[in-house]
Parts: sequence; structure tokens; C-alpha cells
Amino acid sequence: MSRTRLSAYTAAPAEVASALDALRAEHGITDFPPEALAEAQAAAEAWEAGGPQRLLDDGARDARDLPLVTIDPPGSKDLDQALALERLDPADQHGPSYRVHYAIASLATFITPGGALDAELRRRGETIYAPDAATPLHPEALSHGAASLLEEVERPACLWTIDLDPRGEILTAHVERALVRSRARLTYAQVQEALDGASLPAPVPPGLPALLEEIGRLRLEREAERGGTSLTTPEQEIEKTEDEGYRLVYRASLPVEDYNAQISLMTGISAAAIMVRHGVGILRTLPPARDENEARLRRVARALGIDWPAKQPYPELLRSLDHQVPAHAAFMDQAMSLFRGSGYLAFNGPDAPGQGPDGEQEAIHAAIASRYAHVTAPLRRLVDRYGEEVCIAACAGRPVPDWVAQALPELPEVMSRTGRLAKAIGRGAVSILEAMVLAGHEGQVFEGVITSVREGRGELMLTEPAVVTEIRASAPAQPGAGSAPRLPVGERVRARLRRADPATGRTDFELV
Repeated sequence: MSRTRLSAYTAAPAEVASALDALRAEHGITDFPPEALAEAQAAAEAWEAGGPQRLLDDGARDARDLPLVTIDPPGSKDLDQALALERLDPADQHGPSYRVHYAIASLATFITPGGALDAELRRRGETIYAPDAATPLHPEALSHGAASLLEEVERPACLWTIDLDPRGEILTAHVERALVRSRARLTYAQVQEALDGASLPAPVPPGLPALLEEIGRLRLEREAERGGTSLTTPEQEIEKTEDEGYRLVYRASLPVEDYNAQISLMTGISAAAIMVRHGVGILRTLPPARDENEARLRRVARALGIDWPAKQPYPELLRSLDHQVPAHAAFMDQAMSLFRGSGYLAFNGPDAPGQGPDGEQEAIHAAIASRYAHVTAPLRRLVDRYGEEVCIAACAGRPVPDWVAQALPELPEVMSRTGRLAKAIGRGAVSILEAMVLAGHEGQVFEGVITSVREGRGELMLTEPAVVTEIRASAPAQPGAGSAPRLPVGERVRARLRRADPATGRTDFELV
């Protein structure tokens, strides 16, 4: 549910499509090879022709009785996760108080290791999103069909069962192959409205929204204790208008999105612990912030007039800020760049985290303040399929499949390469849209906030349209009149558009 008003700054769909097609071609984005499409279609048809019974015959759990539901943005068809929540009556204060059932799409059910589709998935790495269309990791026969956890159909899943104590700490976590059936496809807005008193469709357990909020809040508290960081700053998004044009908007996440994200994070933390105990797996890593970067952030806080006591941890400070305050929003923007160097750490045997002198530090995801693994989005991210299979084998007491073990050493580079491509497409698409919606408005004055300054140029976040772009101070009116005025970080300013070039995606403003 968008929290935006209609904007006069829109781009025509034909122009957008042409520009984005050129961007995709520039980066080598292509259609699926016929052989990969054929394999996907054959796998989907095989599932429909008796797949559920074969899965059960192979020893999978029959979990069709669980009241699972999916919660996603409206219109989503690539549904990776479905959840069911229970409140338990613990026998003592240390027993479980909550049980989370989290079903993750089982892509290994459909992908033949070493086949044409498997090779294409390694080339793609992840789904690439653009305003007009997504370039999916998997063909639609799987991503929108047989592998997606759509409502009221039988699907294979990697089913997590995670028990939590009264404080929301993880007591036990287990994953197994299962046959599931989602009861309903919900949106974040629907669940948020249910927390405010609205009703949900009949198949949905009536206590789900409140229980999701309760568990989500507990997990956010535990995250704060660990020193983890969850930023809820408004995100710049591209949105279709009623006349099928495109505009840029800022959208703040709903609270229920944060609660749902905590379920995913909790599963990734559980998966990492299982992998490390088993001595094989692949973790998502992020090194701690360097001392000089935190020192720079403290200088930014002083410049913005934000009180940051010397002994206050930076995650605690962030949770006290309000993104609607311009100076706070500017600080949050800078804080997001505090941690750099994210990557993946694959291991098998003696090189497992904790075995060497630097293993503990290398294995931590600093923003989460825990070991962490990607396992909850296999329809959209390649590495998750392998992580799920490691955990299923470990929980069953079996060796990891050979095709998984053989692929692990290569996955960090595959994910790094494809991640750079996805980011390049995302940044390029936004830059093109920014230039398109501003083209023809050269000379006009806009209001916004300067979020950072480096080497005499600043980053400007406009209020309307939702553009984040470059700004420079105006040149002196006459030679010898003194230096150009400073760029006031964290303050509301007025800026004049000098240039908007859709061909290059460049926009340029100057302070007035």
C-alpha cells in the first residue's frame, strides 16, 4: 500500500521500456536457452503428474495440515516462504513458548544437477528487478508455477520448525523435506490492517497477525541485545501510475514487514548454526565497521547536531532516530555505508568457521551481529538452494549431496559476480527514471535535503519527485567574489535543476 500522493513527474511507458531494454542489452541480459526452458517445463509437468505422492514415498513429511500462509507484496507470484505460528504452553520457564513453522520452496526437487537449467541458473545467480519487468532466476514454469508456494495447491518445501523461549531466543531448529499446502496468499497491507482490527480471509488463523507481531517484537529486542541493526528508512521505489506511466516515490516499510523479516533472519541464523556444527556450508558475511569509518560517522553526527554519547553503541543510536527529521534521515543514509565488504564464506571440513585463528571474526555478519546464512529465498537467489540442502542433510544425519559439496567453493564468486550485475541494473534503471521524470523541468527549483558531501559535491534527496541525485554549490556571481557556498548536510535546501539527460541517466542540480 503506497503512502504517496499523485505526482506530475512521470515517464511514458514506451520510453521507459525502450531505455530499460537497452540497459539490459548493455549488461548481457538474455532470455533462457531453449534447453533450460524445456527442462523447467518437464520438471513442472512431472510434479503435476504424481509429484506429491512420489515426494511422500521418498520419505518427506506430510505437512498439509499446517495452516501455512504467504505474506508478500501485492501481485507476487514467486512465493518462496509460507509460515504458521503457534503459542505453546511451556512445562517450565525454560521450555518453548512459541513454535514457528517456516516452509521454503524446495528447488532441489525440480533442478537436475549438471543439466542445462542448472548451468543457466549459475550464470544468472539471482533475479534482477527493473521497473517494467523482472528477469527471473528461474523460468516461470517454476518461479510462478510448480515451485512457488501458491495458495491451495500441493507443493514441495524445506520445512523449518523453530522453537523459541518466552524471550524469543532460539531453543531448537530443524528442517526437513515436506509436502505443504498454503491456505492463503496475503499482502503486508492486509496483515497490517488486521493488526488494526480488520478481518482476514476465513482460512487464515485469526491469531496470526498478533502472534507475528509478538514474535517479531521479541526478535527485534534480541537483535538489539546482540548489537544488530535494522534500519527502517524510506526506500526509493519505482511505481506504475494509473495511466501506466512510471514515477519515483519514497515508501516507508510497514511494521509487519519488519516482523516478517525477523522470521527470515531467525531462520538464516538457525541455518548458519546448523552448518557450522555440521562443518560444511556457506555463510553470508559482513566484516565489522572499521574504527576510521565509525570516527567519520561520529563527525557526521556532530555536523548534523545529533547527540551521540561516547559509550552509546551505534545500533542503539540508530533506533532512537526518526527518519522524518531531515538531519536524522541524512545520518541514517550515511550509517548505511558504515559496513562494507559483504560476501560469502564457503567451508567444508577443517576450514569451518571457528577452526582457525580468524574463523570466528570472518564468519560473522556484523549488521545482524550473528552468524547468518541465506536460505529463505531460493526462487530468487541461487545460493539458498544449496544452503537448504546442507541443512536438510545435517538435520537428517546424512552426508551433504555431492552436487552441493562440489559447488560450494565456486558459489562465493558466482554470487559476487551476479550480485554486481543486479546492482548495476537496479542503479541504472533508477538513474534513467530520475532523468526521464525531470527532463523538461530544467531551470525549475526543487526542495530537498542534502544527505552527504564528498569532494565538493553532495547527494541531494528531493521531496517531490522522489529523486536522489548529485548537487553542487553555485559558483560565485562574479570573479573574485569569494568561494562557493558550502553544502549544508542534513538541512532542507532549494536546488535548481541544471541538466536531466535520459540518454546517460545523469541529472545535475545546483544550490540556490
